[in-house]
Amino acid sequence: MKIFYLLLIGILIAANTFAQNNNDGKFQIARLKYEGGGDWYNDPSAEVNLLKFIEENTTVEVYPEYTFVDIATNDIFSYPFLFLTGHGNVVFNNDEVERLREYLENGGFLYIDDDYGLDKSIRRELKKIFPGNPLVELPFNHELYHILYDFEQGPPKIHEHDGKPPQGFGIFIGKRLAVYYTYESNPGDGWADPEVHKDPPEKRLEALKFGTNLVLYVLSN
Repeated sequence: MKIFYLLLIGILIAANTFAQNNNDGKFQIARLKYEGGGDWYNDPSAEVNLLKFIEENTTVEVYPEYTFVDIATNDIFSYPFLFLTGHGNVVFNNDEVERLREYLENGGFLYIDDDYGLDKSIRRELKKIFPGNPLVELPFNHELYHILYDFEQGPPKIHEHDGKPPQGFGIFIGKRLAVYYTYESNPGDGWADPEVHKDPPEKRLEALKFGTNLVLYVLSN
């Protein structure tokens, strides 16, 4: 079944409806730039390393270069997968709320990784986008945690912050997971170059495998 998913996803990449005009149709993750003071730009090596790992371990064709898009522009519609992270405050104005809602309702996906300190503001801002559709914790048997690599306890614990267990939350539009949010987990730090956070190799591998699951799940749904 997992081999089937890898072959299927290769087909889905070619049929992607998002107009990724600058990368020959290959899959690319775009970092989301936002206002409010949070360091949205930290660890730019993270996505590049994850995409290279995906290229080496799956059939997905990727474009392993860092890019970012400003939430205040329509550039977000050029990418099927947006990544938001940081340590501080996040603020979406009314136009940005509408733009993100349109993006997500039309098949886009947003992955949010709390790099520590993001939780309060991101929960507040997500309520602006979907006031009647709250974050819900994904059960450990959810497909995302098993599509290629098995994560029996949900998201891995890559960095310790407050001694709390890692959690993965989602916002669904119908049956489709449109927003996924990791809290007290921090896979994004594990994707970064080894010298940045000095994570042990086994933790980095765990983070990269988890990121691969996330991308494969999004592309197959």
